Amino acid sequence: MFVLELTYTAPVERVDALLAAHVEWLDARYAEGVFLASGRKNPRDGGVILAAGVDRAEIERIAAADPFSVEGVCAYRITEFYATKTADGIAAYREQLPAQ
Repeated sequence: MFVLELTYTAPVERVDALLAAHVEWLDARYAEGVFLASGRKNPRDGGVILAAGVDRAEIERIAAADPFSVEGVCAYRITEFYATKTADGIAAYREQLPAQ
């Protein structure tokens, strides 16, 4: 599972100009089953996306295709973790720790 943290690198007016394209991109990833949750940070200096079901290379490709990335208005920090405990509603995404 991945936590994608977006940090705006441009004025919020530039971000807002790309918001419709970003939401369309988000909707497509939800339809693919990759994104589980997303939203703005508070204060509004970026956002957070929770994703699963793909590997690191694919999540990096997905993040690079975000209109916010393409237009250079945000930077991504991608954190991979093992979701060994989850709420019942997302139990299908629970993971086992890798063998040591």
